[in-house]
Amino acid sequence: MAEDNSSEAEAPALECPKQEEQECPGGAPEWMATFSDLVTLLMCFFVLMFAMSTTQQETFKELVESLRSALGVAAVPEAGSREGLTMHAVPSAAPPEEQKVDEMGGMIQKELEDVMSEVRELVMFNKLGGLVTASEGEMGAVITMTDMLLFEKGGAQLSEMGIDVLRKVASVLSRLAYHVKVKGHTDNVEIDSKLYPSNWELSSARASAVVKLLVETGVNPKYIAAEGYAQYQPVATNDTEEGRARNRRVEIVYDRDIIARDFVGLDKGKK
Repeated sequence: MAEDNSSEAEAPALECPKQEEQECPGGAPEWMATFSDLVTLLMCFFVLMFAMSTTQQETFKELVESLRSALGVAAVPEAGSREGLTMHAVPSAAPPEEQKVDEMGGMIQKELEDVMSEVRELVMFNKLGGLVTASEGEMGAVITMTDMLLFEKGGAQLSEMGIDVLRKVASVLSRLAYHVKVKGHTDNVEIDSKLYPSNWELSSARASAVVKLLVETGVNPKYIAAEGYAQYQPVATNDTEEGRARNRRVEIVYDRDIIARDFVGLDKGKK
């Protein structure tokens, strides 16, 4: 009996619950940490994609509104629609006549700039600063030469230096089939001689002398004219010697309006 009691007393000791608890570790497996990081990154990626797509939609709406106002149409076809694949003629901002005038103005401007550029190079290489100037304004292009360069005082016969300079200028002008005016100017000091009873005759004679030399050097006589203005178009005061020297000059003028008329004539000739 004693043995039976001892065996019964020892029976509970044979069960080992602590050992079972040690065989079943607690918590999630280690790979779950990596998996949770991956899921978090994917969620962030899709959130960013959604935010970006929303911004692009807003940008597209702004672009559509801008096109509507720029093109003057009530509706702009949606992307991917059949209407969006059709090219519609967009009305031009200006009528064809105005476009032609703008193109002609651009061509005239380029011609004037080319002339001014070549004349300025001629002045620079020949050290003619102060004697020859090239300027451009609203009326057109003007090449100005002082009488000190071209003539003796009170006369209309070209000097050797004036002839040399005019021949170089003519090499530029002879390439242009546009009408040009040669204008003679004097100061307000009256002249009284057998050849030139007044400044009108003197200014006209000086312009004519320049025209004759330019024609001899290759400028088409159909496109050139001589005009005398005496003292009535001064560019400086006649109260000082310096001002009077500036007023005694010869101008070779390319008028913008006259060149435009020549362009129209050239277009008609081509037709």
